[in-house]
Amino acid sequence: MNSPSPPPAPAQTAITAAQTARIAQKRHARNTWLRRCGLAGILLSISLIVILFGAVLTIGLSAFWQTRILLELDLSIERIDPDQTGDAQIISKANYRAIVQEAIVEKAQQVTGALSRQDRRAIRALVSKIAPYLVRDQVLDNRALIGTRAALWLPANNDVDAWVKGKIRRDIEESRRPINALQARVIDDLMATGRLDRFFNTDFFTRAASSYPEVSGLASAMVGSLMMVLIVVALALPLGVAAAIYLEEFARPSRWVSLIEININNLAAVPSIVFGVLGLAVFINWFHLPRSTPIVGGLVLTLMTLPTIIIAARAALQAVPHSIRQAAFGLGASKVQTVFHHVLPVAIPGIITGLIIGITQAVGETAPLIMIGMAAFIPEASFDPLSPATALPVQVYMLAGLPGRGYTELAGATIILLLVLVLSLNSLAAFLRHRFQKRL
Repeated sequence: MNSPSPPPAPAQTAITAAQTARIAQKRHARNTWLRRCGLAGILLSISLIVILFGAVLTIGLSAFWQTRILLELDLSIERIDPDQTGDAQIISKANYRAIVQEAIVEKAQQVTGALSRQDRRAIRALVSKIAPYLVRDQVLDNRALIGTRAALWLPANNDVDAWVKGKIRRDIEESRRPINALQARVIDDLMATGRLDRFFNTDFFTRAASSYPEVSGLASAMVGSLMMVLIVVALALPLGVAAAIYLEEFARPSRWVSLIEININNLAAVPSIVFGVLGLAVFINWFHLPRSTPIVGGLVLTLMTLPTIIIAARAALQAVPHSIRQAAFGLGASKVQTVFHHVLPVAIPGIITGLIIGITQAVGETAPLIMIGMAAFIPEASFDPLSPATALPVQVYMLAGLPGRGYTELAGATIILLLVLVLSLNSLAAFLRHRFQKRL
């Protein structure tokens, strides 16, 4: 019998050199397109960051400078302490407002001559309404000023400050601007004679919030943020690292452990305002802690940052080579000794990085703090964790909602401080990570 003939071999398609070139050209075109898309995304991100920083700097950088007027004040004994008692209460009750107003009107009359009642009112408005209180405080601090004609630098009104900084255009119609022709003339003369100048705004860092934007500051907000950060570090670091060590090194696989891990991952994605509602319900309504205090804000932010720290600490522990554990066990070390003497020191850079990332997140949070009542006007800064306080991001929220050009500048300046703080914390994380890795 004739054996069946084998099936015909499949025809092999020959690839010509032209086809190979076209395929290579298509691959090169796709790679080029992907590289260009990636480069375009990077350039777009950088452009948006530059626009963001440029807008913030344009708005807020001028708030770090304050316009002041040099006035010669009549602090005679007859006006301050006529009976020469030296009593602080009597000295504080002197009519400092009239003293300041007379000084600025007298200076304006040297430029313009006689002034009508309406013109006097306009000239008095050049000086901040809080200037008399500042004069009172300086007299109380330095009794030697009593009986003299003292020259003191006093803050100008917010409109004058904006005029000097160029925030108010000079070419618009006089009826549409807050500075009239008479005031502009006096301001120009004061600038020409060196009696009106801009100084670094130390009040922005040393004074608390005020209803006068020209002297409003961030002292209470900075103290409140500092207190809350200290509470977060004191609570979130040990709790987060302990939880990560237990879950990664000691816990045996089980349904409960899996459930805990899932909940931790889910909590990291929960909106921050939910933690504010939790703090309002638990710490204020159940435990009756006072509202608007750093202790409550610190506890809420601790709950919010714990998942981030736990996840980062677990990732740092997982990155430790198993050979280190095996070597420690081979030398007779116990489980606890292996973890705390060998594994944990190697994981410290990653743990520190996670901690600083959590702190950075906590520093910029606003919604949970608003829920617990920290969006409040705090006139004095206090380091008491049970005293009312506010925070820097909440201050931005409050300032941005207030009318007036000065508050907009203050909001921009506060954002600049927040950005500097966040960049500093990130730089610190990179430095510590590099230092510990180099040491290990």
